[in-house]
Amino acid sequence: MTSAEATPGRMNTPHRESWARDADFEMIRDPLWNTIRIDPLALRIIDTPTFQRLRHVRQLGHAFLVYPGATHTRFDHALGVYHLARRTMRMLAERGELRHVDPLDQELVPYAALLHDIGHYPFSHALEELGAEHLADHHEALTAGFLRQPELAAILAEIAPDAGDRIERMVRGRSSSPLTGLVAGSLDLDKIEYLNRDALFCGVPYGTVDVDRLIHALALLPDPDTGRLEIGIHEKGLSALESLLFAKYQMFRNVYWHHAVRAATAMFKRTIQDAVDAGLITPPELIGRTDEGLLSLLESRAMDSRSPAAGRVRDRWIPALRYRRLPKRAVEISGDRLQNFPLGEWFYSDPGLRARLEDQLAMDMGLPSGSVLLDYPEKPRMMGLDLLLLQRSGEVKRLPESGRSGLIDLPRVADGLYHSARVFRVFTLERRELDEAAFLNVLSL
Repeated sequence: MTSAEATPGRMNTPHRESWARDADFEMIRDPLWNTIRIDPLALRIIDTPTFQRLRHVRQLGHAFLVYPGATHTRFDHALGVYHLARRTMRMLAERGELRHVDPLDQELVPYAALLHDIGHYPFSHALEELGAEHLADHHEALTAGFLRQPELAAILAEIAPDAGDRIERMVRGRSSSPLTGLVAGSLDLDKIEYLNRDALFCGVPYGTVDVDRLIHALALLPDPDTGRLEIGIHEKGLSALESLLFAKYQMFRNVYWHHAVRAATAMFKRTIQDAVDAGLITPPELIGRTDEGLLSLLESRAMDSRSPAAGRVRDRWIPALRYRRLPKRAVEISGDRLQNFPLGEWFYSDPGLRARLEDQLAMDMGLPSGSVLLDYPEKPRMMGLDLLLLQRSGEVKRLPESGRSGLIDLPRVADGLYHSARVFRVFTLERRELDEAAFLNVLSL
């Protein structure tokens, strides 16, 4: 697929309401959505080197070491979100809900959906768990830099001079457009797409979501307090929303936070920490790499360094990742038991303290430094809900405040599911066992 295949005569023409057009499109066959229709401007975006990089960034990081089919990429996923965006915009237009929405915002939603992951690091979210001294910024904060790449910026400028800025604000959830919730929100199209795609490629039944019901239940609703329009859901879609919530819980519990996936993720993070500490790579150099490109760069630079950290990267970490020599669980503790522990005060904010605890545990177990890895995945907004609900009576309420007889208390359930999906684990490069009670005493100090 190349830009030359698109219709030449329309290439430099702004595509008002491109989501509504049936002419001048290309078709891509997709294993999840079957046929995805790509408009000419989207096709040109896809053909830029900036976007093509996403072909080489796995959607689920190291999950392929556990689920062999999970080799799908951010590229595939982005096309799927674009597809759902066009489909949703068409539905909202047919219902007459876009009358009071800026036409330019309407046009930009599918392109924002297409570009929402443009800033992703290699191996997707794994690196974003590193501290500020090892990472430049979160992938969404990097979006603007990628959108300013000359070829991509020139294409977006054909829509409007500020198209790139508007898209960046949508991706980061900072746009004033009422359609922003389709790109970044409690029920954005990204979540609907990745749950279904990840379940398909992992070969598991957990993530299947009733996409048709959810999309057709979406609506532009007025905030009861401000009167501003935003994306919400009709009460008839609540059962589908509940199924999405439980699907997300099951996918985090069984796929994203599977113990072996987390073992590989913890080891990859240690690889990057050692590489940055050894001066093999700087945090800004992590931006814009592909999965294999990053590992190859680290391996090459480690070959030219004699530092102990470089030796660990070259001889221990990279071979272990490439040949699936994963650390083992010494102890694991359910997140339910840790809700009242002050882990958040230091575990994520003080990597130095965490590293010292890892080294102390290694010493206590007779293992060399660097042989113990602590892991406690965190995603506070994983089950978050902040969504307007259109009740059958016609009244609009915000979902966390709309509990009543016959409805699941979704916010409370979401909080409980989040904590039960989390597991604190101690991994060791050689098989060891830790006493859970004794380790809890260490954490409580």
